[in-house]
Amino acid sequence: MVQAQTAIISGAASGIGQATAVRLARRGVAIVAGYYPGDPHDVEETCKQVREVGGSIVAVPVDVRSREECDALAATAVEHFGRIDIAVAAAGIVRISPIEEMSDGDWDNVLSVDLGGVMRVFRATVERMEGPGALVAVSSVTGGIYGWDDHSHYASAKAGVIGLSRSLAVELSPRRIRVNVVLPGLIETPQTMDGVNSMGAENLAKAHDVIPLSRIGAAEEVAGAIDFLASDAASYITGQQLVVDGGLSARRPHTFPSST
Repeated sequence: MVQAQTAIISGAASGIGQATAVRLARRGVAIVAGYYPGDPHDVEETCKQVREVGGSIVAVPVDVRSREECDALAATAVEHFGRIDIAVAAAGIVRISPIEEMSDGDWDNVLSVDLGGVMRVFRATVERMEGPGALVAVSSVTGGIYGWDDHSHYASAKAGVIGLSRSLAVELSPRRIRVNVVLPGLIETPQTMDGVNSMGAENLAKAHDVIPLSRIGAAEEVAGAIDFLASDAASYITGQQLVVDGGLSARRPHTFPSST
Protein backbone atom coordinates (compact mmCIF):
# COMPACT_ATOMS: atom_id res chain seq x y z
CA MET A 1 0.00 0.00 0.00
CA VAL A 2 1.40 3.41 -0.98
CA GLN A 3 1.17 5.94 1.86
CA ALA A 4 0.22 9.58 1.42
CA GLN A 5 3.75 10.61 2.47
CA THR A 6 6.95 8.89 3.57
CA ALA A 7 9.74 10.27 5.76
CA ILE A 8 13.30 9.10 6.30
CA ILE A 9 14.66 9.97 9.74
CA SER A 10 18.26 9.30 10.79
CA GLY A 11 19.02 9.08 14.49
CA ALA A 12 15.51 7.81 15.13
CA ALA A 13 16.22 5.51 18.09
CA SER A 14 16.04 8.26 20.71
CA GLY A 15 15.81 11.96 21.43
CA ILE A 16 14.77 14.39 18.71
CA GLY A 17 14.78 11.72 16.00
CA GLN A 18 12.41 9.51 17.96
CA ALA A 19 10.09 12.39 18.84
CA THR A 20 9.99 13.45 15.20
CA ALA A 21 9.10 9.95 14.04
CA VAL A 22 6.11 9.88 16.40
CA ARG A 23 5.05 13.41 15.52
CA LEU A 24 5.06 12.79 11.76
CA ALA A 25 3.38 9.39 12.15
CA ARG A 26 0.57 11.03 14.08
CA ARG A 27 -0.41 12.93 10.94
CA GLY A 28 -0.19 9.88 8.69
CA VAL A 29 3.38 9.97 7.42
CA ALA A 30 5.01 6.54 6.99
CA ILE A 31 8.37 6.38 8.77
CA VAL A 32 11.66 4.82 7.75
CA ALA A 33 13.66 4.98 10.98
CA GLY A 34 17.42 4.95 10.59
CA TYR A 35 19.28 3.85 13.70
CA TYR A 36 22.91 3.14 14.56
CA PRO A 37 23.36 -0.47 15.72
CA GLY A 38 25.91 0.65 18.34
CA ASP A 39 23.39 3.03 19.93
CA PRO A 40 22.42 1.80 23.42
CA HIS A 41 18.83 2.91 22.77
CA ASP A 42 16.55 0.29 21.25
CA VAL A 43 14.84 1.44 18.05
CA GLU A 44 11.97 -0.91 18.88
CA GLU A 45 10.78 1.69 21.38
CA THR A 46 10.41 4.15 18.50
CA CYS A 47 8.58 1.51 16.48
CA LYS A 48 6.25 0.85 19.39
CA GLN A 49 5.42 4.54 19.87
CA VAL A 50 4.79 5.05 16.15
CA ARG A 51 2.46 2.07 15.98
CA GLU A 52 0.61 3.26 19.09
CA VAL A 53 -0.42 6.41 17.19
CA GLY A 54 -1.51 4.31 14.21
CA GLY A 55 1.60 4.84 12.09
CA SER A 56 3.57 2.61 9.75
CA ILE A 57 7.30 2.21 10.36
CA VAL A 58 10.30 0.27 9.10
CA ALA A 59 13.57 0.37 11.04
CA VAL A 60 16.84 0.28 9.11
CA PRO A 61 20.36 0.05 10.60
CA VAL A 62 22.56 2.82 9.26
CA ASP A 63 25.96 4.29 9.96
CA VAL A 64 25.69 7.78 8.46
CA ARG A 65 29.46 7.73 7.81
CA SER A 66 28.76 5.20 5.06
CA ARG A 67 27.45 6.21 1.65
CA GLU A 68 26.28 2.66 0.98
CA GLU A 69 24.26 2.45 4.19
CA CYS A 70 22.65 5.85 3.64
CA ASP A 71 21.74 4.74 0.11
CA ALA A 72 20.20 1.56 1.55
CA LEU A 73 18.15 3.67 4.00
CA ALA A 74 16.67 5.71 1.18
CA ALA A 75 16.16 2.67 -1.03
CA THR A 76 14.17 0.99 1.75
CA ALA A 77 11.72 3.91 1.78
CA VAL A 78 11.02 3.46 -1.92
CA GLU A 79 10.82 -0.33 -1.67
CA HIS A 80 8.38 -0.34 1.26
CA PHE A 81 6.31 2.78 0.68
CA GLY A 82 6.89 3.71 -2.95
CA ARG A 83 8.19 7.24 -2.41
CA ILE A 84 10.16 9.71 -0.29
CA ASP A 85 8.65 13.06 0.61
CA ILE A 86 10.57 14.10 3.72
CA ALA A 87 14.07 13.50 5.07
CA VAL A 88 15.12 14.52 8.57
CA ALA A 89 18.83 14.31 9.35
CA ALA A 90 18.87 14.00 13.14
CA ALA A 91 21.79 11.62 13.74
CA GLY A 92 24.62 13.20 15.68
CA ILE A 93 27.28 12.70 18.33
CA VAL A 94 28.91 14.92 20.95
CA ARG A 95 32.49 14.34 22.12
CA ILE A 96 34.53 16.49 24.49
CA SER A 97 38.03 17.32 23.29
CA PRO A 98 40.17 20.38 24.07
CA ILE A 99 41.90 21.51 20.88
CA GLU A 100 45.42 20.69 22.09
CA GLU A 101 44.33 17.12 22.86
CA MET A 102 42.22 16.62 19.73
CA SER A 103 43.57 14.08 17.27
CA ASP A 104 42.82 14.15 13.57
CA GLY A 105 40.73 11.04 14.18
CA ASP A 106 38.67 12.83 16.85
CA TRP A 107 38.01 15.71 14.46
CA ASP A 108 37.24 13.51 11.47
CA ASN A 109 34.81 11.27 13.36
CA VAL A 110 32.61 14.09 14.66
CA LEU A 111 32.64 15.93 11.32
CA SER A 112 31.87 12.70 9.45
CA VAL A 113 28.78 11.99 11.58
CA ASP A 114 27.45 15.46 12.36
CA LEU A 115 28.10 17.13 9.00
CA GLY A 116 28.97 14.39 6.54
CA GLY A 117 26.05 12.31 7.80
CA VAL A 118 23.60 15.08 6.92
CA MET A 119 25.07 15.35 3.43
CA ARG A 120 24.93 11.57 2.87
CA VAL A 121 21.33 11.23 4.03
CA PHE A 122 20.25 14.19 1.90
CA ARG A 123 22.21 12.99 -1.14
CA ALA A 124 20.67 9.53 -0.95
CA THR A 125 17.24 11.11 -0.55
CA VAL A 126 17.34 13.54 -3.46
CA GLU A 127 18.59 10.80 -5.78
CA ARG A 128 15.25 9.07 -5.16
CA MET A 129 12.91 11.98 -4.44
CA GLU A 130 10.70 12.93 -7.36
CA GLY A 131 9.61 16.17 -5.73
CA PRO A 132 8.18 18.25 -4.33
CA GLY A 133 9.71 17.42 -0.96
CA ALA A 134 11.25 18.73 2.24
CA LEU A 135 14.63 18.17 3.86
CA VAL A 136 15.20 19.24 7.47
CA ALA A 137 18.58 19.10 9.21
CA VAL A 138 19.21 19.27 12.94
CA SER A 139 21.98 21.74 13.74
CA SER A 140 22.42 23.45 17.13
CA VAL A 141 22.72 26.86 18.72
CA THR A 142 26.26 25.66 19.38
CA GLY A 143 28.10 26.49 16.19
CA GLY A 144 24.98 27.97 14.67
CA ILE A 145 24.97 30.95 17.07
CA TYR A 146 27.69 30.65 19.68
CA GLY A 147 30.76 28.58 20.57
CA TRP A 148 31.33 25.83 23.13
CA ASP A 149 34.69 25.34 24.76
CA ASP A 150 36.26 21.89 24.33
CA HIS A 151 33.79 21.12 21.51
CA SER A 152 35.21 22.96 18.50
CA HIS A 153 34.73 19.94 16.21
CA TYR A 154 31.05 19.67 17.18
CA ALA A 155 30.47 23.42 16.75
CA SER A 156 32.24 23.39 13.38
CA ALA A 157 30.06 20.54 12.14
CA LYS A 158 26.84 22.19 13.30
CA ALA A 159 27.82 25.48 11.65
CA GLY A 160 28.60 23.54 8.49
CA VAL A 161 25.13 22.01 8.49
CA ILE A 162 23.70 25.51 8.06
CA GLY A 163 25.94 26.30 5.10
CA LEU A 164 25.17 22.94 3.50
CA SER A 165 21.43 23.42 3.88
CA ARG A 166 21.43 26.98 2.55
CA SER A 167 23.32 25.86 -0.54
CA LEU A 168 21.08 22.86 -1.14
CA ALA A 169 18.00 25.07 -0.75
CA VAL A 170 19.17 27.06 -3.77
CA GLU A 171 20.42 24.05 -5.73
CA LEU A 172 17.27 21.97 -5.26
CA SER A 173 14.70 24.74 -5.63
CA PRO A 174 14.05 23.99 -9.34
CA ARG A 175 12.93 20.54 -8.22
CA ARG A 176 10.63 22.08 -5.57
CA ILE A 177 12.61 20.47 -2.77
CA ARG A 178 12.81 22.75 0.28
CA VAL A 179 15.74 22.58 2.70
CA ASN A 180 15.68 24.07 6.20
CA VAL A 181 17.44 23.70 9.54
CA VAL A 182 16.37 23.63 13.18
CA LEU A 183 18.78 24.90 15.84
CA PRO A 184 17.86 23.35 19.20
CA GLY A 185 19.09 24.94 22.37
CA LEU A 186 19.20 23.07 25.69
CA ILE A 187 16.90 20.12 25.10
CA GLU A 188 16.54 17.13 27.43
CA THR A 189 17.71 14.15 25.39
CA PRO A 190 19.96 11.17 26.14
CA GLN A 191 22.77 13.09 24.43
CA THR A 192 22.54 16.23 26.55
CA MET A 193 22.14 14.12 29.70
CA ASP A 194 25.62 12.67 29.05
CA GLY A 195 27.66 14.19 31.87
CA VAL A 196 31.01 13.29 30.28
CA ASN A 197 30.73 14.64 26.73
CA SER A 198 27.79 17.02 27.07
CA MET A 199 25.93 19.02 29.74
CA GLY A 200 24.74 16.33 32.13
CA ALA A 201 21.70 16.51 34.40
CA GLU A 202 23.30 18.77 37.03
CA ASN A 203 24.41 21.45 34.57
CA LEU A 204 21.11 21.31 32.72
CA ALA A 205 19.30 22.00 35.97
CA LYS A 206 21.50 25.07 36.59
CA ALA A 207 20.72 26.38 33.11
CA HIS A 208 17.10 27.08 33.99
CA ASP A 209 18.11 30.46 35.39
CA VAL A 210 19.59 31.74 32.12
CA ILE A 211 16.80 30.60 29.79
CA PRO A 212 14.03 33.21 29.43
CA LEU A 213 11.32 30.52 29.49
CA SER A 214 12.97 29.19 32.69
CA ARG A 215 13.13 25.54 31.67
CA ILE A 216 14.91 22.99 29.52
CA GLY A 217 13.17 22.13 26.26
CA ALA A 218 11.65 18.77 25.36
CA ALA A 219 12.50 16.72 22.28
CA GLU A 220 8.84 16.89 21.29
CA GLU A 221 9.09 20.67 21.03
CA VAL A 222 11.92 20.42 18.52
CA ALA A 223 9.94 17.75 16.68
CA GLY A 224 7.09 20.25 16.38
CA ALA A 225 9.39 22.70 14.61
CA ILE A 226 10.66 19.97 12.28
CA ASP A 227 7.10 18.90 11.53
CA PHE A 228 6.20 22.47 10.62
CA LEU A 229 9.17 22.89 8.27
CA ALA A 230 8.40 19.55 6.61
CA SER A 231 4.71 20.36 6.16
CA ASP A 232 2.71 22.28 3.57
CA ALA A 233 2.32 25.06 6.15
CA ALA A 234 5.95 25.94 5.35
CA SER A 235 5.54 25.65 1.58
CA TYR A 236 7.21 29.05 0.94
CA ILE A 237 10.06 28.59 3.43
CA THR A 238 13.45 27.30 2.29
CA GLY A 239 17.06 28.01 3.15
CA GLN A 240 16.10 29.14 6.66
CA GLN A 241 17.05 28.38 10.25
CA LEU A 242 14.50 28.01 13.04
CA VAL A 243 15.91 28.40 16.55
CA VAL A 244 14.19 26.37 19.28
CA ASP A 245 15.89 27.44 22.49
CA GLY A 246 13.38 29.04 24.86
CA GLY A 247 14.87 32.45 24.16
CA LEU A 248 18.40 31.52 25.30
CA SER A 249 20.15 33.07 22.29
CA ALA A 250 18.01 36.23 22.45
CA ARG A 251 18.91 37.09 26.02
CA ARG A 252 21.66 39.58 26.81
CA PRO A 253 24.48 37.87 28.71
CA HIS A 254 24.37 38.53 32.45
CA THR A 255 28.03 39.56 32.35
CA PHE A 256 27.14 42.68 30.31
CA PRO A 257 26.95 45.87 32.39
CA SER A 258 23.47 47.13 33.09
CA SER A 259 22.17 50.02 31.01
CA THR A 260 20.12 51.36 33.90
